[in-house]
Amino acid sequence: MELLQLQYFLVVARLEHMTEAARSLHVTQSSLSKTIGRLEEDLGVPLFDRTGRKLRLNEFGNRFLRRAERALFELEQGKQELRDLSNPEHGTLELAVTTASTLPNILREFRKKRPHIQFHVQMLTTQEMVTLLHRGEVDFCLSSPPIQGDDIECQIVFIDPILVAVPKGHRLADRSSVSLSELRDECFVGVKRGYGTRDLVDSICKAVGFVPKYVYEGDEPARLSTLVEAEIGIAFIPSTARLSREELKYLQVEDHGLVREIALLWHRSRYFSQAALEFREVVVEYFEALSQYEFLSNPELSKRV
Repeated sequence: MELLQLQYFLVVARLEHMTEAARSLHVTQSSLSKTIGRLEEDLGVPLFDRTGRKLRLNEFGNRFLRRAERALFELEQGKQELRDLSNPEHGTLELAVTTASTLPNILREFRKKRPHIQFHVQMLTTQEMVTLLHRGEVDFCLSSPPIQGDDIECQIVFIDPILVAVPKGHRLADRSSVSLSELRDECFVGVKRGYGTRDLVDSICKAVGFVPKYVYEGDEPARLSTLVEAEIGIAFIPSTARLSREELKYLQVEDHGLVREIALLWHRSRYFSQAALEFREVVVEYFEALSQYEFLSNPELSKRV
C-alpha cells in the first residue's frame, strides 16, 4: 500500500466522483482509476459502489476512510513537528472562524510576540469547520456556537450579548433596550442559515412566537451595519461586532438571555508548535480582558449574562 494511494482515495471518497476527483488532483481520470483499483486489490475488497462515473462509498469504504484519515493525519502532524523543530521562529498558523469580529485585535496582539509567524484564515460555516477540524487542516477555530466532538477540544472563552442594531431615525432609536416581541413586524438583514448567530437568533425568535422576516441574507457579517445605516432593515449584531457610528443605535434585548458563546476549538491529537501554544494563550487573555471591560462598563449587563 502506497501513500499516494491513500491520498487519492481520500479525495475520491470525499467527492464520490472520479472525474471531479481527477480534476481536483490534476491527474488523468484513467491514472486515478488505476490507482484506486490497485488499492482495492491490495485490500481485497471493493471500496465503492459504482454507477457509471458516479461512486458511492460502501461499508468497506466508510470503515477504511476513517482509518486512512487518521493515518494521514498523524503523518501530517509528524511533518509539522519536524518543520517546527527545524525552524521554530517561522511558520504558518491555520485558522478558521465563524465569528471574525475579534480576530484582528487578537492577531495584532499575537504578532507583537511572534512577528515572523504567518496566518491563513478562513471564514466558514459550522459544518465546514467541523470537517476541517476532523481532517486536521486547521490549528484553531473560533466558533459560535461551541462544537462538541470526540476529537474536538472546546474551550468557551467569551459570553457575547447579542444586540439589536437600528438606524438613527428608527422608531426604537430613542430606546436603550427592547423586547423580542416588539420586533415581530420588523424587516431584518442578516447572514445566511448555517452561521451560528443566525441560527441561534432564529430559534429564540421562534420560541417567542415569530419568524424574523429577512430582506437580505449574505455571507459577510461586517456588511450588516452598512445595510442598517441605509435603512434596509434592522439586525441582530453581537456586542463584539458593534461599530461606533452616529447613524447606528444598539439596543439591549430585555428578555430571553440572547447571548452567544464564543469557543476556541482544536483537535485533541493535533501537534502544536510553541507559537501555536502562545497563540492560544493570547486568545484566552484577550477575552479575559474583554470580559473585564464589559463588566466595568456595564455591570448590569454582565450580571444578566
